Amino acid sequence: MSTFVLIHGGGDTGWSWHLVEAALRARGHEALAPDLPGDDESKTLTDYADAVVEAVGDRRDLVVVGHSFGAFTAPLVADRLPVDVLVLLAGMIPSPGESPDEWWADTGYRSAVEEQAGRDGGLTGNPDPFVSFYHDVPRELAVEAMGRERAHPSKAASAAPWPLDAWPDVPTRFVLCDEDRFFPPAFFRRLVPERLGVVPDEIAGGHCVALGRPGEVADILAGYASAAKGGPGGRPARRL
Repeated sequence: MSTFVLIHGGGDTGWSWHLVEAALRARGHEALAPDLPGDDESKTLTDYADAVVEAVGDRRDLVVVGHSFGAFTAPLVADRLPVDVLVLLAGMIPSPGESPDEWWADTGYRSAVEEQAGRDGGLTGNPDPFVSFYHDVPRELAVEAMGRERAHPSKAASAAPWPLDAWPDVPTRFVLCDEDRFFPPAFFRRLVPERLGVVPDEIAGGHCVALGRPGEVADILAGYASAAKGGPGGRPARRL
């Protein structure tokens, strides 16, 4: 049994993981998805990591997962706790000293969105969240998700440099969503090898895949946990 520590993205709460939590528990694992501090512009990335570490307590056999903006927090947690594997799910891979505000220009994100939008007729980057974020999420779930949105991350967390000097010494996996209309798949196929030195795994689904295809997300996460313990399943990291 592993304990999955599920870190939500910008605007979200731990609720965004609730279907994946249930699927992981059905597979015999423990899962927790804490709410990171929201609606407080003074909170920093370190404050977010503190909230996760406090929620974990003395649990062990940890798999830390960061979705989207949660990828700025997940490595901070993995640097402080005994973690078997760190997973980024459509995650914004930070570099030492880079602030989240700088990340967009540093990575060439805007150009990648424009290029993909030109190929798909404007679906990528579309201002309608039902098109760009929730296109493969049941409508009722998508409406509830939008009703739970809040002010997160804070201005302080977005403006400050990412505090680690190097990536934590933890096995790291990356999962991109091959129907993502927020972070184009081609963008991550380039960025992940550049920043992590591994080839990303791919899962069918859009950016909010934890709501759209929770069973598939649970399967790949459980596979990573098993592989980290030397068991069957999972996908070995393909390093460059």
